[in-house]
Amino acid sequence: MKLENKLTKNNINEVIDKYLECLKEINMNEFMEKMSKLNILDYLTYLKRDSFNKGPYPDVSIFEASNRIMTDMVILNGISILLEGRYPNINFSEYIVEYGNDRNLEHDINAKENGYILHGEAFNVAPSFFQSKKTKALAKLRKNMIDNKTISILLFNKDSVNIKYKPKLKNSEYFIPVEINVKI
Repeated sequence: MKLENKLTKNNINEVIDKYLECLKEINMNEFMEKMSKLNILDYLTYLKRDSFNKGPYPDVSIFEASNRIMTDMVILNGISILLEGRYPNINFSEYIVEYGNDRNLEHDINAKENGYILHGEAFNVAPSFFQSKKTKALAKLRKNMIDNKTISILLFNKDSVNIKYKPKLKNSEYFIPVEINVKI
């Protein structure tokens, strides 16, 4: 599946819908049936080695596909939030994103408009790994902070932090918690 990397108000919903349709190709009944017959070591090996053979990442392990899919959902839903204007200080008409493990650009999310540059990183992580992922992503973003016309964003799954969490941010840095509650 090849998704559009340039996301705008005009195509974001279509791209999200296309992604969700691709996820429907994954036969969870078949997956669950096979898993239910395995002992714990075989089950873990199955997760780490076998693939769904369907969906957006058919050639990687179920474990790796899960990580990529959940991060993609953070990116797609996060960009949708930005395009809706929920963060008025972040006002770009288009965002260039990388899905999965694409590494053609330095950041997961990029935008440039009216003399402003945006760099963004995204992840979906368990609460126990949030701090280490956040630290690594912030270091990467701060390395490319050029001037006060550079905006840095960090998109992450909302359930990875406590609702009262208040990060210590520098100027032009934004944390954007993203809720993924899509029914497929």
